[in-house]
Amino acid sequence: MKTFGFIRFLLLVASATFMVQCTSDPIPGPPGADGIDGIDGIDGMDGVDGTTSCINCHSNAYREPILLAYSESAHANLRSFGASATCARCHNDQGFQDYLSNLYIDSLGFATANPDGYDVPDPISCTTCHDMHRSFNFEEDGNDKAVRSITPVDLFLDPDITIDIRNASDELGLSNLCVNCHQPRNQYDIPGPTADFEITSSRFGPHHGPQSTMLEGIFGANISGALDYPGRGSAGHRQGSSCIACHMGPTTNGSDGGHTWEPTTNTCLNCHTGGPPSEVDGFEADFDRLRDLLIAAGSIAPDSSAVLGVFPANVAQATWNWRMLMEDKSMGVHNPNYAKALLKNSIEALEN
Repeated sequence: MKTFGFIRFLLLVASATFMVQCTSDPIPGPPGADGIDGIDGIDGMDGVDGTTSCINCHSNAYREPILLAYSESAHANLRSFGASATCARCHNDQGFQDYLSNLYIDSLGFATANPDGYDVPDPISCTTCHDMHRSFNFEEDGNDKAVRSITPVDLFLDPDITIDIRNASDELGLSNLCVNCHQPRNQYDIPGPTADFEITSSRFGPHHGPQSTMLEGIFGANISGALDYPGRGSAGHRQGSSCIACHMGPTTNGSDGGHTWEPTTNTCLNCHTGGPPSEVDGFEADFDRLRDLLIAAGSIAPDSSAVLGVFPANVAQATWNWRMLMEDKSMGVHNPNYAKALLKNSIEALEN
């Protein structure tokens, strides 16, 4: 009986195996429809590796001189802030990225950094300004150098005013990235022409970067006087040059241009073939004269900081103008006629 039961078991196993074999080998059905053809790729250049154009920039040989130049720049040596969102948006790597992302909006409707601040100070670095290319078709779309933003900038002091630095020297508007930080913060009001004005901070003025607004010819306290103020955007450097063209040109001696952001003699001579222009002659003397008058008026300390207190309108306006020109740091070069009018008319208002 036991032998018979074992034989039955073997027969059942054999039958199961036979059934699995039959059902696991189905009869093939009719072929499916062909898929949609893919898009043809762009033909490469004969004899040129497809990665060559990338390696031209993405290589140690290209990058190392940039890193060396950057290490000497003001950007590399700026103090990094972690706590304040208004400071972090320009003095903190992640803060600037968060500001550009529009992830955080302050109570006035401005894009800002994380209002909770950042636990660790994060210095400005390559990743602050560079992210990824918007296009790899440089021949038709231009090389954007992978900067994070080339979008025109609505200004903090007046979001109805937009600066878009695009011209023949900067056709893509790479300099717009600079404007995001090189503009006055929205911390202080510009003094008016009549009422007394209270200065409430030693940092009063367009702290810290009025370069773009000086170039544009706006946001000074336009005191009436002997000199007229030029129209907005009329400066020669605004119409025919840009931040990138002047500050990142070919080096003169290895310590300027490029990622040092120090303007170069080579770049200047491209346009000013006869040598330094005369438009800024006298700037330094007038700048020092206005400073002395403001120290006498009590609104500027010997260390150039603003003095807290309530001041007549003409003193407050002149104080704003002097600190705007001081913070601009171009000695009038960004916009000579506007700088000259601010100085001359401020001096006249104080002396008369």
